[in-house]
Amino acid sequence: MDTTALILSIIGAINWGLISLFQFDLVAWLCGGQTAWLSRVVYGIVGLAGLWCITLLFRRDRSANRDVQRRAAT
Repeated sequence: MDTTALILSIIGAINWGLISLFQFDLVAWLCGGQTAWLSRVVYGIVGLAGLWCITLLFRRDRSANRDVQRRAAT
């Protein structure tokens, strides 16, 4: 799930970069416009993936703390 969310977030970031640099929305172009139902589904999934990636920040901190505690115990 983490890898999928990260890939979708990267796709979203690339799409925003294209919008910023070239005023070209790749998702809208592929899916039939910004208001097409498929585009809205893709935007929603990418948004959920971005929210999921927020949890990666907190889980990384916990696993790093666990490693430090494990090393200190040995």
